[in-house]
Amino acid sequence: AYAPSANSYIIHSNKAYALHVFLMAVVPWLWHHGRTMQTLNSPTATPTRKVDALLAHYGASHRHPTNELIHFVAIPLILWSIVGLLFALHPWVAYAFLAASLVYYLRLGSMAFVVGMAVWTALSLALVFAAGPLLVPLAVGVFVVAWIFQFIGHKLEGKKPSFFEDIQYLWVGPLFVLSKLLERLHIRW
Repeated sequence: AYAPSANSYIIHSNKAYALHVFLMAVVPWLWHHGRTMQTLNSPTATPTRKVDALLAHYGASHRHPTNELIHFVAIPLILWSIVGLLFALHPWVAYAFLAASLVYYLRLGSMAFVVGMAVWTALSLALVFAAGPLLVPLAVGVFVVAWIFQFIGHKLEGKKPSFFEDIQYLWVGPLFVLSKLLERLHIRW
């Protein structure tokens, strides 16, 4: 676990500056990529919310019931393991990742998704703290096993994972799971 030293003020100042520089680089990119876009199939179609187009594209390669079930379990586990590994590297790395992710979700224009992902962020951090000294072995084990199941699901589906096309689909996966939960609760996102 992270424990600040007596001489950590300068280190923290430099890390705060590095976080500031990182966010200043990432936020404009997220702003630009969060705007509305044309549907994926027709460049002349009426613009839709980007989140709707991303989820439609993601959902097209996640229709097999077993693959969906695997994703509903594995995606939250992978997200937690990534947060845990980043936190083990340094807490501010995890915080920066989570903050940038929430900015990305905010730019997609769905308050239900922002609130849902903020709740998941808080829960992930609580579980990271609860893991204590077992964080790294747990996070590594969960990460490896969950990805194995993800690839098994895609083998059943007969389609490659969406993030092979575009890295942003790593952030869309959690929204896919959340969208299915919100649909069951009859909440429009």
